[in-house]
Amino acid sequence: MTAPATTDSSTARHYHGRDPLTDDVVDLWVVGDAITREPVSGAVTVVADGWIIPGLVDAHNHVGIAPGLGVTIDQARAFAHTDATAGALLIREVGSPLDTHPLDGTAGPVFIRSGKHIARTKRYLRGYGVELDDPDELPAEVARQAAAGDGWVKLVGDWIDREVGDLAPLWTRAQLDAAVATAHDAGARITAHVFGSDALDDLIAAGVDCIEHGTGLHADQIDALVEKSIALVPTMIQVDNFPEIAAGADKYPTYAAHMRKLHAAAPDTFGAAREAGVAMFAGTDAGGFIEHGRIVDEIERLAQIGFGAIGALATATSAPRRWLGAGTLEEGDRADFLVLDDDPRTDLSTLRRPRAVVCAGVHVV
Repeated sequence: MTAPATTDSSTARHYHGRDPLTDDVVDLWVVGDAITREPVSGAVTVVADGWIIPGLVDAHNHVGIAPGLGVTIDQARAFAHTDATAGALLIREVGSPLDTHPLDGTAGPVFIRSGKHIARTKRYLRGYGVELDDPDELPAEVARQAAAGDGWVKLVGDWIDREVGDLAPLWTRAQLDAAVATAHDAGARITAHVFGSDALDDLIAAGVDCIEHGTGLHADQIDALVEKSIALVPTMIQVDNFPEIAAGADKYPTYAAHMRKLHAAAPDTFGAAREAGVAMFAGTDAGGFIEHGRIVDEIERLAQIGFGAIGALATATSAPRRWLGAGTLEEGDRADFLVLDDDPRTDLSTLRRPRAVVCAGVHVV
């Protein structure tokens, strides 16, 4: 039995099923927006069988970005709802020109934010973030964005340098050392957008906490990620757009060829990172090129590079939730979970047709 979307969240509800990640029997009681593992007298059993998983995590998402920019908070709310109905109930928003904090406390996903992108002047997409004329101001800007976010800061590590005609790093090693130290002193973690290879050595050596995209990773850099416990969010469905990006870069043939080469090598690059033991998490890069609500597409792509169904599912559920310090269906956690009819270990497509998506105790599907 499945409760309808209008389920009264004031009534205690019971969900019984099995966890495909552990094969354990799961019994959850939902009271308001929270989970208890203790039986609640008078609770209504709304699910008596099924597969229960924590709400999916989109570890690279931008509800405050859309083509043309100028996103309003109401539009961002609609994008977040699209993600939630696709099962993404925790969103790591890695850069937004719009302050999306007004979405907190509403019936929607939990957000963990990094403030605005930090780039150099004319070295990133116009209007997306903060552009620094003086790169030595990077630590001060990191401090500002750490205060504006929810424990993360986002740097643009490389982008096309039009004078060079190809991807190139934005920052020196000394600037990165100072930026990382500033973020960590503020209690924040720091991540970096990187497509190519040249920026990676300094970013890794400086001690960033995560790499976004990472298509240019070489074997020694992959080993360094493992050694330094640096995570990777590969955004595979965004990398699928690299040929289109290259097609629009006729003025910069070296850059266009580079993007095509990165795209062709990406499955092997990410497969090697997985094999080496890099901590990898599912993220769509929704906003801009990628439509919202595509987290299952990303999970399926990760399954294809060697994770398999159960490993790919973990990259979007338990693993990123532990990484981000979020709930994993334990006592007192926010009631964010999916109920599936079929075992996702044998059929990931069941994620596309959940029996229920429970967000803060409310059925949104």
